[in-house]
Amino acid sequence: MTYPNTPSRSASTGRRRLLALAASVVALTAVPATQAADAGDWPNRPVTLIVPFAPGGPTDITARVLGDALSKMWNQTVVIENRAGAGGTIGAATAARAKADGYTLVLGVTGSHGIAGSLYTRLPYDPAKDFDAIAKVVIYPNAILAHPDVPAKNLQELIELAKTNPEYQVYGSDGNGTASHLTMELLREKAGFPANAVQYKGASPLINDIVGGFVKYGITGLPSAESQVKAGSLKLLAITTDKDYSNSGYPTISEQGFPGFVAAPWSGIFSPKGTPRPVVEKIAYDIKTAMTSPDVTQKLTTLGLTPMPIILGDFEADLAKERASWAEAVKVSGAKVD
Repeated sequence: MTYPNTPSRSASTGRRRLLALAASVVALTAVPATQAADAGDWPNRPVTLIVPFAPGGPTDITARVLGDALSKMWNQTVVIENRAGAGGTIGAATAARAKADGYTLVLGVTGSHGIAGSLYTRLPYDPAKDFDAIAKVVIYPNAILAHPDVPAKNLQELIELAKTNPEYQVYGSDGNGTASHLTMELLREKAGFPANAVQYKGASPLINDIVGGFVKYGITGLPSAESQVKAGSLKLLAITTDKDYSNSGYPTISEQGFPGFVAAPWSGIFSPKGTPRPVVEKIAYDIKTAMTSPDVTQKLTTLGLTPMPIILGDFEADLAKERASWAEAVKVSGAKVD
């Protein structure tokens, strides 16, 4: 995250876009000639990948797509273990306590490894100190969504409504301290409009209430809402990534009067701190290879996810910036979780 300063019309068009995306991912993430040090016979047994959410959501599906690709590369099963609860922190805590041998990994997310250290007053792990950061895997946009009857055609018109009409001074969020909630709070402060969050327990109830007209607008992950956007039961006013990676014509926040405003949720692979470095490097380079394959790219982009593999030191540097930005967002929002 940084904070400032149509679907295809034909099958052939879709294929061209997919091939172009795959080519760009390969070009941006080509594996360097210097590979990881010798990891010995690792892995010589199944590897557990903890998913800190319930089955079926974007994080779980990402883990299964990547896990399947790694299983084929390693000739070992990657076992997906769902440990849901507390915004991803239960699964992350489980991974932090695991043996640091490379056989237990976790698919951490913005909440568990970017926000939690600032949001929670008591956290059973240290996101910065208890893990080896191996690889960022995907990013995806949150989206500001409104009921179709809302008389705003873009983000600036929505902000003007909120400045003058009390009905638009309440918005729906998919949870206290989530990336979507904190993003809206940063936008509220920067744009100078009054807005109070109604906190929902996840994306589904929030989306249902916007569609039903019980709340005028809200913010949540686009992968959870894109089918309603395409069906016309939701109006999309802005997405939070730096650009529209899907080429669907979705407008970003940054291009609607807030240059440089980017808040892209992500997921990435971590291992318990102290995992042997050759093993960490092997996992990182193998993930990078898997993420450039057309098969993995197609499966993830179909779900509204954008492959964005960043590994090892580059991932660590990216995380440091993320944590600082989200700490500012937590401060602005006043959100805290005991």
